[in-house]
Amino acid sequence: MRGVTEASRQQALPPDDDAPLLDELMPWSVAPPRFGRAWVVAPDARTLRGRWDRLVAAEGGEREALFRPSRARTTGTAVAALPGQRTGTGRFARESGPCPEPVRVLSGPFDEQWLLPDHRLLDTARPELWRVAGEPQLFAVEQGYVPGAAGPALLVTGALPEGRSPAGRPGRIRPLFRRPGGAEPNLAPGLPDFLRERYGAVEPVGWLAWVVAAAVPSPAGCRVPLPAGPEAWAAGVALGRELLDVQLRGALSGARPRLPGGRRPYVRAALPPRPDALAYDSGGEVLSVGEGRISPVPEEAWEYRAGGARVLEQWFARRTAPAEAGSLEAVGPAAWPQEWTSELLDLITVLALLGAREAERAPFAASGGGGPGRAALRAAGVLPVPDRARRPASVLDHQEEGPGGQFTLV
Repeated sequence: MRGVTEASRQQALPPDDDAPLLDELMPWSVAPPRFGRAWVVAPDARTLRGRWDRLVAAEGGEREALFRPSRARTTGTAVAALPGQRTGTGRFARESGPCPEPVRVLSGPFDEQWLLPDHRLLDTARPELWRVAGEPQLFAVEQGYVPGAAGPALLVTGALPEGRSPAGRPGRIRPLFRRPGGAEPNLAPGLPDFLRERYGAVEPVGWLAWVVAAAVPSPAGCRVPLPAGPEAWAAGVALGRELLDVQLRGALSGARPRLPGGRRPYVRAALPPRPDALAYDSGGEVLSVGEGRISPVPEEAWEYRAGGARVLEQWFARRTAPAEAGSLEAVGPAAWPQEWTSELLDLITVLALLGAREAERAPFAASGGGGPGRAALRAAGVLPVPDRARRPASVLDHQEEGPGGQFTLV
């Protein structure tokens, strides 16, 4: 929210709601990237390599047409390489080399896909995000606000987030750490001491776990109520860690998420080569994927929504939407790949686990629970947040390749 003053932020808040905004507690945020062309993202890496090969095999006007030029990028644009990536920095019109290694991105809610990490292909890549990516970094992605719609206020991912929202109004991306390697948590100055005095030791992932447990959407942005005492804090952090681990596919615990009671979704009837519809039978807990059948699929998985839209329907639509003939978007697998089925089974498990525990968040998400609010944060000097905390940290310990192979110091 660069350029927005503290006074204007306070004026935007309802006078009867003192719960602080995540924007005040994790002040450094980045707007979502804008890739500018759909073909640079795909559900599988093989598709991206095929698209790259098709593009570099084309010449002249055909290459330009396939590229899909925009005001920000054409085949004649020369830009710096993305931080951490070794890709070309000359004009793409002369590119003939091999495909860069695709990287994992969170393309939409719970939808991890692959991206070609070549800055010449991306309209607005947000290099500041790339600069701090990599373990142990986590990104909190605020979801677009939809009045009355069910769904999480934010999602957390270790992959680079695109920030796409079914609501059409993507929120800000907030890295947990301001520097590479897990250095300098992205917290308002004074907030760690404020939390420590009230709740005991607070480490960065524990803080993020509380946010996952307590965050609620609002028109002004994601709100994070704080609890009255250390017992509630500990309970919320414990719940949040479990939910966070599910979102991260077991990255915290080292164990893949599993449904309770030994239940596990299986393919009961093989998926067709090109499934064209998705349907759900709540009575039999069956998900129909074309003529294919998957069960058991708990109703919580089918009904789980983000930005007001069913996550499973959005995930399926991104893989089956028709593409323009002859375009790079049309380059893809001839039949539904087995790896997509495996990802779908994992996604069902994740959504079922999160949906089944949504009601447990209610005590921590209540904004009137008696915990310290914005007035207490102002009295402690945590608010207003200084402007320096809203700017990215300087990274001066490595060189990055600029346009045409020149090096720049960041």
